[in-house]
Amino acid sequence: MRTFATVFALLCLQLSFGQAYTGKGDVKFQVGANLQEYGTGIMGSLDFGVGENISFGVASAYLLGIDKVRNLDGEEVPFAKFGDRFDLRARFNANLGNVINIDEGFDIYPGLYASLKNFGGHLGARYFFTYGFGVFTEISVPFAKYNTDILTPAEKLHNQFSFNLGASFNI
Repeated sequence: MRTFATVFALLCLQLSFGQAYTGKGDVKFQVGANLQEYGTGIMGSLDFGVGENISFGVASAYLLGIDKVRNLDGEEVPFAKFGDRFDLRARFNANLGNVINIDEGFDIYPGLYASLKNFGGHLGARYFFTYGFGVFTEISVPFAKYNTDILTPAEKLHNQFSFNLGASFNI
């Protein structure tokens, strides 16, 4: 029983050091998997706290393992171009962890982004186990696509609902 109490106390102490968002001057780096219907890849983001609940940042994703795509005629075309696989976003987050006040290590952040392919929104959540390390998950959806023509499957990359998950770090 004494061992259980000691382990439980250490875990509570460790969890109390994690802080998800501290306001102005806070910097978060996230890296993880990007999952969407037409491809899976890697993503990274960097967010800078500019106010008590506001952060700005950049995010990028690159899709891997896309050997062939189908064109509008249904024919397989070798390899999606780099421009179809890559996306870069400028983003705005409203960090609501201290408003919701579930746990000091938990943050939920809805936001907007403007990317190379579209304008959209995202909803994310992160939890920090320690001051420097945590996990995150994020969904994003485009509101307005820049290309209003019928999109080829390659052009649909990053122009659809996507799901991200991975590790989050305090910088």
